[in-house]
Amino acid sequence: MKINQHLELGVLNTLRVDRDTPHGVFLMAEDEKDVLLPKAYVTDDMIEDSLVEVFLYTDSEDRLVATTLTPKAMLDEFALFEVIDVAPFGAFVEWGLSKDLLVPNMLQKQPFKIGEKRFLKVIYDERTHRLVGSEKLGDFFQRKVKDLSPQQEVKILIIAKTPLGYKCIVEDKYEGLIYHNEIFENITIGESKKAYIKTIRKDGNIDLSLRKAGSKKNGDLASNILELLKQNNGIMPYNYKSDAELIKNTFSMSKKEFKRNLTKLQDEGKIEVKDTGIYLK
Repeated sequence: MKINQHLELGVLNTLRVDRDTPHGVFLMAEDEKDVLLPKAYVTDDMIEDSLVEVFLYTDSEDRLVATTLTPKAMLDEFALFEVIDVAPFGAFVEWGLSKDLLVPNMLQKQPFKIGEKRFLKVIYDERTHRLVGSEKLGDFFQRKVKDLSPQQEVKILIIAKTPLGYKCIVEDKYEGLIYHNEIFENITIGESKKAYIKTIRKDGNIDLSLRKAGSKKNGDLASNILELLKQNNGIMPYNYKSDAELIKNTFSMSKKEFKRNLTKLQDEGKIEVKDTGIYLK
């Protein structure tokens, strides 16, 4: 591990143990600035001159403090947070640290309620010099898409459900959308997935697909049906009249694809479709 040159708020720091005190150990960066690691997080192997990896944030009195705990999200990262308290000036969300993360009213889209889960980005507040949460994610997306092209595989984070589909963060910096009619599996807010770029629009938004173009030929989908039948003792209670939503949730395909592949498998003599379901031959 390489020791940090400076103390850095909101990220992991590698620091040197400088001295022990009744309140904890002081950790020092290369520039000789130090920070307290409270006694609750000190272990026996934290001896003088040893290196420790810690997260730095500010305590309730705005003093820089270290912890060995890892928060749900660090500076400039996104995560799904649960609201645990509200106040006239903002709301507090559970962050995984002893101090909860404040989301000021001005950084909320709608007033927060206790028990809700909200998707936020951890940012640095220039005015208060604290880490806070922001729900106004649109302010942080880059609009000039670089180094990405159609059909490319990308990392996405599902952040919201809209009338058109699910809004996503693409590669930690762009805004993307998966349309409802392109989704044939269960997805949840806060979930990380792989996706494929369909279109990069002029406004910088990206249309996505969870399937790579051409990767799900009929043979692959038919094989999926057969595999599920084998896992369910050769019988499943579905047929041509089954509900489209049930088909999507069970087989990860559209009803049109499902019907086409049932016919293909019947013609090949591998299954039999009855009013009571699909039977493996």
